[in-house]
Amino acid sequence: MATSRCFLLLPISLNLPNCNANSSKRQRRVHNHASRITCSSTTNQSQSAKQELLNLIADQDRGLKTQKDPNKRSSIIKAIDDMAVLGSDMDTTGDSLSATWRLLWTTEKEQLFIIEKAYLFGTQTGDVLQVIDVEKKVLNNVITFPPDGVFFVRSNIEIASPQRVNFSSTWEKLGSTIATVWERLV
Repeated sequence: MATSRCFLLLPISLNLPNCNANSSKRQRRVHNHASRITCSSTTNQSQSAKQELLNLIADQDRGLKTQKDPNKRSSIIKAIDDMAVLGSDMDTTGDSLSATWRLLWTTEKEQLFIIEKAYLFGTQTGDVLQVIDVEKKVLNNVITFPPDGVFFVRSNIEIASPQRVNFSSTWEKLGSTIATVWERLV
């Protein structure tokens, strides 16, 4: 079984405090279980960095176009790194990681190959999803081919740190770091 490294970029919570300067309270707090989010310039920076990343990947066809544009790829990787710095004190491997995520952008060659070459099999690629269950330590990659086709790979995960998940599967061995952007669906 091979272990691969993957950067999994999670969206920053959309349940952010009202940071409107016209607000009657300068600092409003939102309580979410044991965590607390405080309205600050860091929150604004995080939202700005997230929007910058989403703007950069919006026209990249899940990473297909980026393969041929090293400058764009570098800009996207830098935006991911910037988000990682801003979120360096966040726990991104807790229960909130358990969800279904839609692929927005990746450098993972096997996924990009399947997305690009689906027409060879008389179909086109639909959603590319990642279903994560932290409690069961399972990660499933799902590529859909409408109306009823699917490519499915089950992996085991291990929480390595508050910001890192290691995964392993028996079908692939990857030698390089993968950058991936996912959007939470549920």
